[in-house]
Amino acid sequence: MMHGFVIGGTHSGSGKTTLTLGLLRALSRRGLRVQPFKVGPDYIDTGWHSRVSGVTSRNLDAFMLPEDSLRALFWRQAAKADVALIEGVMGLFDGLGTDPLACSTAGMARLLDCPVILTVDGKAVSTSAAATVQGFANLVPGIKVAGVLLNRVNSPSHYALLKAAIEQHTGIPVLGRLPLLESIRLPERHLGLVTAQDELAAAPQWDALADAITEHVDLDALLALCRLSPDIEAVQPVLPAALRGAGEGLTLALAEDEAFNFYYPDNLDLLEACGVRLVRFSPLHDQTLPQCDLLYLGGGYPELHGERLAGNYSMRQAILAAHHAGVAIYAECGGLMYLGEQLIDQQGQHWPMVGVLPGTSSMGQRLTRFGYCQAEAMQDTSLAACGERLRGHEFHYSDFVTELPPVFAFSKHGSRALPDWRGGYQLGNTLASYLHLHFWQAPQMLLHWFARGRAQA
Repeated sequence: MMHGFVIGGTHSGSGKTTLTLGLLRALSRRGLRVQPFKVGPDYIDTGWHSRVSGVTSRNLDAFMLPEDSLRALFWRQAAKADVALIEGVMGLFDGLGTDPLACSTAGMARLLDCPVILTVDGKAVSTSAAATVQGFANLVPGIKVAGVLLNRVNSPSHYALLKAAIEQHTGIPVLGRLPLLESIRLPERHLGLVTAQDELAAAPQWDALADAITEHVDLDALLALCRLSPDIEAVQPVLPAALRGAGEGLTLALAEDEAFNFYYPDNLDLLEACGVRLVRFSPLHDQTLPQCDLLYLGGGYPELHGERLAGNYSMRQAILAAHHAGVAIYAECGGLMYLGEQLIDQQGQHWPMVGVLPGTSSMGQRLTRFGYCQAEAMQDTSLAACGERLRGHEFHYSDFVTELPPVFAFSKHGSRALPDWRGGYQLGNTLASYLHLHFWQAPQMLLHWFARGRAQA
């Protein structure tokens, strides 16, 4: 027997992330092994989960992944833990369109058969909070709202009023509250929260948050309401036979530092399961590129480190030389920006980049693309043959201007017959686009990348 629950919210900004981080630290301090998860494609929240709990957080994404793969990836990690804690996304029923279960927190809770702990902002409300909880508990059959946590409730009397109203009118237990803590502020920037890599010295505030959780939340009651029986049959996702040993003998250089750190851990695990050897390096700090057959440049914030990336001339030249030598390079979002000829940051500063791709990335003041999409390859690429489709997510303020022909036809949510836009670029053995991908949607895509890596060896 183990414990597991989903932290759902009434809306974005209801306090899900703050409560999740506090619970992770508070439960970990009890000596429990806590496995964090995040619903949706977000990289930044998972980074904070990992930093606060000391355990790598995992994404659960219903748009990119088939249901069987989702269950398997969840249970592979959750079965090792005492508590599986899943932070939701937006409001409990917010997802794709008006279907309350499509790519929503509620849909994930039902898929995994996990109870929901509903986060309710208690500021400036009293008995009306009961109506809110009642509505969330009863909107969709099969969603179990097991308990309520109240956020931004400072006084014991206000808490007592809210607790009595909610429990009297809904029968759902209120498990505690989190006061408004002026010392706890999650710093933000244009893609959301500041990454955990940027805030390594912030540990004291998480202990202060855990102290508040321990004082004001009945953790024993919470755990008692959220017992799970592991799904033994779904513990291990099945690696396709064609991929077993397919990466043996290949070395992948993984860019990982303050500028590049948006990776799905399950992607990296999958690469290693295929036999690929991963070697990490920093485009910011290292002078040389590890000897490799494959190079993976993930997303992040290169625009905040333009001067230092530009100043590391030896690394830029090493990556350019790797491209010319035929190393199979794959870049997502920030990685695409780094491979261009120059980057123009939000202050209008121009910084020279690697120069693999002829073109310039420039930062804007608003989102250029945001959301799920489907990409159909219009030619053979390093991850999809012509006509194959990939599902992913875009979230960027920059735009990349180039005369290279695009290789993907994109459609929003994968629902339209005609493409909404085109993008992504394949030049030699280098593939770069703004699309973030979860490889477990179709693990065989890696065979294209491995073949290109072997071709230059």
